[in-house]
Amino acid sequence: MTDTFAAGISPATAAHAHPQQLSQLLRNLALNAGPKITLRDLAVAMEDRSFGAFLVVFALPNLIPLPPGATFILGLPLIFVAWQMFASRRPRIWLPRRMGDYAFENATFFVFVNRISPWLQRAETLVRPRAWFLGSRLAERLVGLLALILAIVIFLPIPFGNWLPAFALAVIGFAHTERDGLGLAAGALIGIVSLAVAGAVVLAAGALLTFIF
Repeated sequence: MTDTFAAGISPATAAHAHPQQLSQLLRNLALNAGPKITLRDLAVAMEDRSFGAFLVVFALPNLIPLPPGATFILGLPLIFVAWQMFASRRPRIWLPRRMGDYAFENATFFVFVNRISPWLQRAETLVRPRAWFLGSRLAERLVGLLALILAIVIFLPIPFGNWLPAFALAVIGFAHTERDGLGLAAGALIGIVSLAVAGAVVLAAGALLTFIF
């Protein structure tokens, strides 16, 4: 019996205090799952870290150059995840049956995990469990509210106003999965700055239109 259990700390409490890193969690899922993996399997594996994990998944595509109007499509999943983070009573993300049943080959998933693991492991040297302050659902709801506002900004057709909020959500999501309070605070700060930038762009565009017309 380990010192942790001898001290009277349950396995669940120990796992919460020292959560498994995202790269290892994904690798274990790929090794232990059946021939196919569904989005629901991912959500269950992530447990109460699924909000952050799905924020990362849906924020990353918004960081690459996209044709006009693409954010209308890519922004909706972010709103869906952020709204649940803010308003849901569940400890993890809920997926509609059709979305949750979406499956892909485990062999493909395993190749994907192997390719992104080196990048994740580098990021995990910077983003790691520390100073975690989301000890209650209320605190997480506040972060969810900021995430929801950022997701709505990404959804709106604001010129040059989408990249920075998406980057903030990616940082917030990754920090959430790793239980990094400092990383989460940094992501929130980036998010607040991005809202100020988006607001300035809207005001400047409004002033320009007023001047022209």
